[in-house]
Amino acid sequence: MKLVARILITALAIGLSALILGSHMDVVSDGTTLGTFIALVVVAVVYGLVHMIVKPIVQLISFPLYILTLGLVSLLVNTLMLWITTLITNQSWFSDQPNWGLEVNGGFWWYLLGALVISVVQTILLAVLPKQITE
Repeated sequence: MKLVARILITALAIGLSALILGSHMDVVSDGTTLGTFIALVVVAVVYGLVHMIVKPIVQLISFPLYILTLGLVSLLVNTLMLWITTLITNQSWFSDQPNWGLEVNGGFWWYLLGALVISVVQTILLAVLPKQITE
């Protein structure tokens, strides 16, 4: 139950950040409500897997930068995780027209802002929801 709750929280955070950032961040789907929900859940699962597998390795490698910048490099690490997620889910390397995935347009600063919005929304949602569900 906790895993499902975490995936749904991440999906909601990605969906809200796509709404907040407008045309610079978009969840690509077939246009139906069910298709958008499935795309959000798949993107949230991929985002969670990237955070679970890749992020600890990057944190270990960049540990001196964490100390030097007093943790501010974590914004760059989260930006990198969002970029990796868009590379995996966009599927533009499979075909010309992706039918689902996460798309961020506009370059590095929009990835940084997207990662920041996702983190803030996740933190707010985890603070609001009952502890039995999320822990």
